[in-house]
Amino acid sequence: MTPSARAQVIADLARSISDSVRGRDALVAVDGVGGSGKTTFADELAVAIRTHAVTAVHADDHLRPAAVRHARGRFSPEGFWLDTYDHARLIQAALEPVRCHAHSTPDRARRGAGAGPATRTLVLVEGTFLLRRELRATWDYSVFLDVPLDEAARRLHVRAGAPLDDRLLARYLGAQRIYFRSDAPWSRADVVLDHADLDHPQLIDPARSAAAAVGRTDRTGRVAP
Repeated sequence: MTPSARAQVIADLARSISDSVRGRDALVAVDGVGGSGKTTFADELAVAIRTHAVTAVHADDHLRPAAVRHARGRFSPEGFWLDTYDHARLIQAALEPVRCHAHSTPDRARRGAGAGPATRTLVLVEGTFLLRRELRATWDYSVFLDVPLDEAARRLHVRAGAPLDDRLLARYLGAQRIYFRSDAPWSRADVVLDHADLDHPQLIDPARSAAAAVGRTDRTGRVAP
């Protein structure tokens, strides 16, 4: 059976990652805005990686308390950007499977299809803001899923099952703009994947990404070419 376009892209990426970190434990980041499809993509990528035992870590499992997240205001973009994630706890969670040799522990997630007793561990971390300055050096390989903000907003509405409060959406999308303007994550990733069409993702030039266009527009006040 001929693999789908999506399956082929994921298989190719799995090989690229495996070749890049072959013979060693590794931390791999899947970054992107909310609604970009990170969780599903990471799940599929984990299955496709055959050279490592894969453990998944989700940034959304490592939020700071609500009192901290909302200290700058419930609808503050800066608050979402600066205060949402407990980065120290996230990195500790990402490193734990490597320290504990998850590849040889039966009750850990071992999702690499070809993983054997001597297989190295690969921790696949998915979440938002993973390529910010203070985290970049953590990753052995990184993927940025690129989706236009209007499409991300549409998916968030669908996922919520009802229209989101405009103030909450503005908080979230405003934080993404701060991230793009401040840290240009597309320029730091090993791979940028256009994930607007879920059935036909494709590798793209980072400079041509939707995120890069937002970053350029926000800096200049003009729509990027």
